[in-house]
Amino acid sequence: MRILSERLKQACLKRHLTVTTAESCTGGGVASAITAVAGSSAYFETGYVTYSNAAKTRLLGVSPEILEAHGAVSRQVVEAMVAGACRDSGAQLGVAISGVAGPGGGSEAKPVGTVWLAWGDSMHQVAECHVFPGGRAEVREAAVREALVGLISRLDDH
Repeated sequence: MRILSERLKQACLKRHLTVTTAESCTGGGVASAITAVAGSSAYFETGYVTYSNAAKTRLLGVSPEILEAHGAVSRQVVEAMVAGACRDSGAQLGVAISGVAGPGGGSEAKPVGTVWLAWGDSMHQVAECHVFPGGRAEVREAAVREALVGLISRLDDH
């Protein structure tokens, strides 16, 4: 993770952009990876851990109707999470994560390991769904890695 976090730092500083995180199943893992690098306060000011649906609504502005219609682990929710995080923090780029890390909580439609990620800003978002193998720790680690890779990729394309 350290190498990815260093690459993110360089990409943010080069472009003079700030990033934010809106995390559910990773519980702040992306923010932790970002802030493990000295000097991260130059491009990272705010991260959100919104584990419950109520927190997603209260802190990020995710509508209860979206949560009810699609569930917390969905494209619609992570897109709303990243939009709300960028809107509230003022960051130019963010990542949001919601998933089923396990060992329980999975279903046929959303088995353990299902993780939705979205990257974007308050106006435009792109989401992806992954099904990561392994137990809880492995799913969470893979989601953090994917979040960082996606942030770097979007900054490189900027």
